[in-house]
This record gives sequence, C-alpha cells and structure tokens, in this order.
Amino acid sequence: MTLTLDDFDYTLPEALIAQAPLAERSASRLLVVGNALSDRHITDLPELLGADDLLVFNDTRVIHARLFGQKATGGQIEVLIERPIGDHEAIAQVRASKSPKAGSTLRLADAFEVEVLGRVGDFFHLRFPADATVIDYTERYGALPLPPYITRAAGEADEARYQTVFARHPGSVAAPTAGLHFDDALLARIRDKGVRTAAVTLHVGAGTYQPVRVKNLAEHQMHREQYIVPTETVAAIAATRARGGRVVAVGTTSLRALESAAQSGILQAGSGETELFIMPGYRFHVVDALVTNFHLPKSTLLMLVSALAGMDTIRAAYAHAVAARYRFFSYGDAMFLSRRPS
Repeated sequence: MTLTLDDFDYTLPEALIAQAPLAERSASRLLVVGNALSDRHITDLPELLGADDLLVFNDTRVIHARLFGQKATGGQIEVLIERPIGDHEAIAQVRASKSPKAGSTLRLADAFEVEVLGRVGDFFHLRFPADATVIDYTERYGALPLPPYITRAAGEADEARYQTVFARHPGSVAAPTAGLHFDDALLARIRDKGVRTAAVTLHVGAGTYQPVRVKNLAEHQMHREQYIVPTETVAAIAATRARGGRVVAVGTTSLRALESAAQSGILQAGSGETELFIMPGYRFHVVDALVTNFHLPKSTLLMLVSALAGMDTIRAAYAHAVAARYRFFSYGDAMFLSRRPS
C-alpha cells in the first residue's frame, strides 16, 4: 500500500484549536475509541484501566528554548533551540531576514554570543559559551516556546500549565501534551486502583512542528529526538506482560521512546537518538494502548495513531471529534486508543 500525504488530511475549524488550558488539568474531555466511540472525561480514565495495566509517562521538562537577539550586522533574529548537543552546542531554528553564515556570531538577549557552526538541513548548528550549559543559558535568558498554532505569547500561567506535574528532566522544546491532563488527584485515583506507573524520557524537538514536505510518505525523513528508557521501566513492562496487563503509553512521545528501544524485537534499556517514523503497516513491539491528544492534519503524529488504531478508525474518530466540538492540539482534549489486532 502506497500512502500519500493526502491520506492523512482532514478539515478542522480554526475555532476548535485550543488557545489556552482549561481552568483545571483534569477537566478535559476524553474520546474513547474502540468498537464504538464514547464521549467521556479524562477523570473516567481509571475506569478504562485494569489493575494489571501499566501507564508509561514521559518525564521530560520543557526548557525556555526561544531566544531573541541580533546578528553582527544588526538584523533582528529569533532562535528556537531544536535540541541541545552535549553541554555547549545545539541544533536550532533561526528566523532572520537573511540566514546567518557559518563562522558568524549571534548576540542573544543582549547578554551572550553564540557561533554559527553550519547548517543541518533546515536547522543551524550553534556553539554556546563554555562557561555554562545550553540549558543554563535558555533558563536564564529564554522564553517558554508555545506551539506555532497558539496565536499568543506565553504568559505566566503557561509556566506551570505547559509542564506536566511529573516533569523531571529538562530538554524538550514542546510539552508531551497528553501528560498535561494529569493532576495529582487523578494520578492518586489511578494508583489506588492498583495500576502501576513508569517513566521514560523523550526530549521533544522543534522538528515535531515541521511539515511533511513529500507526497510519497516512504520518502519522509523524521527529525531526531533524544530518549532514555530506564532499566526499571523495562522491568516494569516485563512484569506487566507476566501478569497479563497492558502497556498504556501516555502520549506519542512515550510510545516512540518505547518502540525505539525495541527495534531489535526486544525492549532494551538505554539511551539514544530516534528517527523512528511510525505509519500504517508498522508492527508494534511494546505498546498496547495510548492516551493522546488530537493531532494536526497531515502530521506524522496523525500517521502514528492511524498505525496504532487503524486509518478508518481514526478518520471516524476525528470526524466525530470535530462534530462534537472537541478541543484540538496541545491544550486540547484527549483520546484513548487501543492497538488494533495485527
């Protein structure tokens, strides 16, 4: 089957793109997708889980990855860190009237300078000063980066609400948004039912917003993201399998981390960079079900959920969500999907 970009298009009224979080994290709606569609709330999630199940969260933390400054010529620029490379270098988007050249310097926040080492596809390779790490600089001088479809600047409320309550390890430039629905009360109810939890880390890069530019999806090259799957999470998944439970990923980032660590056919603890592109036809190794938000038309994440639940199932679910006026994207509502039988 040859898939094209148009196979993953749908019409979304702009009014359904959530521009701000709800007053409470756990106030979101939840579309349960199975043999039928069921309109529920995220607070109903404990009822959908069994005591033998395992929820896997992404514990990454969003950094203040947006920096403003100027080129040596005086031109204004905006830098969005895509991912740090070690302590002192980063891959970044640079918005400027004219692209900076390798060997030039950029002055950011009127406080420090970075050197442009060269290009990496659509991105730039930057070197930060050696007296502090890239993340130290972003946290001191940067701004929280909201997604491009949110048409307002980040405010004080976003400092808390665009982070999950279990965020631990800084490195993402976009939130693992399915995790934004969980508050301490909901997590306590889930654990009171006997459901276990585990964590992975996948640092979401700005490349997640890059459009797919090829019609033939077999030609698409995914952006790289760093991930860590701890030994204790691998052990928790093995124990879940032994007791007949399901591995439920909270968010596509958790799913990609787990599946990336299982490309040999066996889930292995460790860290690395993933370019895994999951589209219909992919054979899942680890994940049985998924809590996820609604994704952009023609996006790789829409292709991922179509691979998990089936293309026709996802088309029907999205049509229902639009008709029922669910809230879409990062600050929007959620879905609960089960993997279709292979």
